[in-house]
Amino acid sequence: MSPEYLAVTMFIGVMVLVFAGVPLYLALGGLGLYFGIAGGWSPQVYDQFINRIFGLMSSEVLPAVPLFVFMGAILDKSGAADKLFSAFYLAMGGLRGGLAVATILICTIFAACTGVVGASVTAMGMLALPAMLKKNYNIPLATGAICAGGTLGILIPPSVMMLLYGPMVGLSVAKMFMGAFIPGLVLSGLFLTYIIIICLIKPEYGPAMPKEERQGIPMLKIAGEIMLYMVPPMFLILAVLGSIFLGVASPTEAAAMGGLGSIIVAIFYRKFNLKVLYDGVMNTLKITSMVMFVAVGAFMFSGVFMALGGAKLIGNFIVSLPLGKWGILLVMMAVIFILGMLIDWIGILFIVVPIFTPVVVGLGFDPLWFSLVVCVNLQMSFISPPFAYSIFYLKGVSPPEVSMAHIIKGVIPFVILQAIGLTLVVLFPQLILWLPSKM
Repeated sequence: MSPEYLAVTMFIGVMVLVFAGVPLYLALGGLGLYFGIAGGWSPQVYDQFINRIFGLMSSEVLPAVPLFVFMGAILDKSGAADKLFSAFYLAMGGLRGGLAVATILICTIFAACTGVVGASVTAMGMLALPAMLKKNYNIPLATGAICAGGTLGILIPPSVMMLLYGPMVGLSVAKMFMGAFIPGLVLSGLFLTYIIIICLIKPEYGPAMPKEERQGIPMLKIAGEIMLYMVPPMFLILAVLGSIFLGVASPTEAAAMGGLGSIIVAIFYRKFNLKVLYDGVMNTLKITSMVMFVAVGAFMFSGVFMALGGAKLIGNFIVSLPLGKWGILLVMMAVIFILGMLIDWIGILFIVVPIFTPVVVGLGFDPLWFSLVVCVNLQMSFISPPFAYSIFYLKGVSPPEVSMAHIIKGVIPFVILQAIGLTLVVLFPQLILWLPSKM
């Protein structure tokens, strides 16, 4: 069998093994090892694996991954989201869909503090979902808002996705962070607009809090609580992202500041103790280990895949399509979206990006712009069934009356909104490129 056919077989093999229930890192690493030997490169393939893995582990940006994950883990345990949601609950409960609006706002704020999706979805699932169910909110709307809001954590910086993406293609992680900020806010705005409109059309989807519940609570007190509880997370956001934007600190240095800042926030809320520190460290270890195992497996796979000529084969096929540069971009986005429904985003990142990036550069697209378009697309993978992290996270903390069917039905409108957001950043590149140009 020719090397090119071996490469195609590798790609098909990933899908087969993942559907068979094999963990992604084992599927990627195992296929890389098998086809490396089958391609006739034993024992050189072992040296290639060691060199590629060493190159990954020696990245100066990579230490920011556990540091940002630690920041999010400690902040999750600090109770900051709980206090802020309580204040927004009183402030917006009188609006139709007010609790769902408050959920999106808090998810947007904490997306800039966590960098991972799991923390936001599980925290809001435990805080906001019971409150919305108690107020007779439409279950799909409530679950969809939580899942969609939580996915902002992978796009709005600091983002683990961009920490892995940048070094892989030689892009500045700091510029990627800045470029992702406006698209993240655009998506948040689309979510808020949809919730407000649907609750105006169908008031029973998001009933307003009865007047008697709101009477006796001074608005000045509510505004004061919101300001008080927003100050610590906003301080953390400005310290981390502000230092990167101004060039004072690199992403890794800013991540270290964020880790320390999250401890200070937990102390401010009187939630910091040895158990919180232990839980934060263990969560960081689990998430970072998962990311690293998949990254190592993907590096083993992609190294052999490209050596077999798979990247060149697929690249030549895409370029040969009679669709023009924008048609080819559309095909790429469709491929990434479909893969996002089937396999983990980390695997997609390490398999697809090295293939697509040279093609888009050759077509004349800005690589920074394309990288953020891919990240916006990959955000949809968190809520696009059947392989959707956010859906599983939320189901794990949901009451028994919330079924998987409720959650899937609820995320569909938000997947459409994310597709609209993706279209906007494609049509208006300055949504991505303007802020990095000011650095």
